[in-house]
Amino acid sequence: MKFYVFLITLTATVASFAQNYPSEDWQIATAVLAAPEHEHAKSTVLGYKSDGTFAVLREGTNDLICLADDPARKGFSVACYHDSLESFMARGRELKKEGKKTKEIFQIREDEVRSGKLSMPERALLNVMTGEVNNETKEIENTFLRWVFYIPFATPESTGLPLAAVVPGAPWIMDAGTHRAHIMITPPKNKAPKKKE
Repeated sequence: MKFYVFLITLTATVASFAQNYPSEDWQIATAVLAAPEHEHAKSTVLGYKSDGTFAVLREGTNDLICLADDPARKGFSVACYHDSLESFMARGRELKKEGKKTKEIFQIREDEVRSGKLSMPERALLNVMTGEVNNETKEIENTFLRWVFYIPFATPESTGLPLAAVVPGAPWIMDAGTHRAHIMITPPKNKAPKKKE
């Protein structure tokens, strides 16, 4: 009897877990918010199937790829990047799935980019949008957009950018001198541009 109760409980738990993944339509509609508005309908969207499998939810016709919010992570966050970054992004997801930690992933990709095994564009933009999900309407509120401009192996000397923002919202360079060198532009929270819903 206890065994059957266990099976029923396990089945209910699995079913409940599967229901944690939002509909594909909602994932697509919210993922593209990180892209320029005129590119919403044309962008490729990667997200989660009902069983949790990470997959292409919609094939696009432009050069942008949008990532749906990961329900396993706290808070709402979506991103959009140029498709030239996909090899870099996909490799990171692959290594994470293998159980590699952040520092390991960084070093592996660093070595692979330097050796030519992993391709990395000379420059590419990533948009990251965070916000809050309205529990009733499921719309995204209090959105906040920031920009990450990848320029591999760039340094303060080669760009003139500092290693930290000199004033709130000013650009600065992060991971300088590495494959993941990028310009960070994070507007002050109270003055951040809000995306149109």
